[in-house]
Amino acid sequence: MTVLLFSVLVLVLAAEFVNGWHDASNAIATVVSTRVLSPRVAVLMATVFNAIGAFSGTAVAATIGKGIVATQSVNLTTVAAAMGAIVVWDVFTWYYGLPTSTSHALVAGLSGAALAAAGPSALLWDGWQKVLTGLLFSTFLGFFAGFVLIWAILWVCRAWSPGRVRNVFGRLQVFSAVFMAFSHGSNDGQKFIGVFTLALVLGGVIPEFQPSFGVVLLCSITMGIGTSVGGWRIIRTMGMKVAKLEPYHGFAAETAAGACIELASRLGIPLSTTHTINTAIMGVGSSRRLSAVRWGVVGDVVTAWILTFPVCGAIGWIMATLLGTIV
Repeated sequence: MTVLLFSVLVLVLAAEFVNGWHDASNAIATVVSTRVLSPRVAVLMATVFNAIGAFSGTAVAATIGKGIVATQSVNLTTVAAAMGAIVVWDVFTWYYGLPTSTSHALVAGLSGAALAAAGPSALLWDGWQKVLTGLLFSTFLGFFAGFVLIWAILWVCRAWSPGRVRNVFGRLQVFSAVFMAFSHGSNDGQKFIGVFTLALVLGGVIPEFQPSFGVVLLCSITMGIGTSVGGWRIIRTMGMKVAKLEPYHGFAAETAAGACIELASRLGIPLSTTHTINTAIMGVGSSRRLSAVRWGVVGDVVTAWILTFPVCGAIGWIMATLLGTIV
């Protein structure tokens, strides 16, 4: 293993750590804000089930590792530049408490770096189709699923007392939070498994793209460690600033988002878990009245979403250009 390859693999793990630290907050934001679980217990739960979820398949890893950019058109510096773009953007958005998508940062950073290395021919349209499909899943399906599910819950529980509703859904939300954490690992966790395997192929360690058990284990543990740190700034934005949530709201948002993410994972679609849980929360909050959602906060979040693609693409391109003159 060369020094360059080792350095790139460390950068991939650093980005996976940031993924757990930044995006895994999505899995526990609602369960913490509704006070169903304490922050420490919620982080421990998310750490365990994020790691388990990463072992549930490799379809998303394959899309990221060999479906976004042509492996013959990129090199190790391309991967290093993409990972650098992710770390820079996620740290910046974490500082301002903005729940942006590490998934989109990854795709944009990798694409920007590939453009610098080999031009437009390096991008693969089939993989980008799945990314665009993921945008539809995370944005519209997440909102719609949250909206429909909360109305179904309100209809079923229309004759219940407020105390009974809180007691029942306080218990059920533990399971929905576990489901959300697992689904996050099954989609977001796999993305960096794909990049790690891609780096091994480019470095000549393995002949073809095939994620091994060791790679899955290493990336899962790294993401779990990142999750254990906890992104409290993002938790406050998602769980407390977008809309006021009760346990039944949290259960609906987590279940709706988790179901959308799992469906995408099985189809090999790399979607944004951040977008999915955020839009599900918006759908749940809108069920009471549109003014129940703090749209000013939502506007800041959506602006950061929109900026992720061009900013991370530009950072990836700049880093790849600079590294190309050095390495």
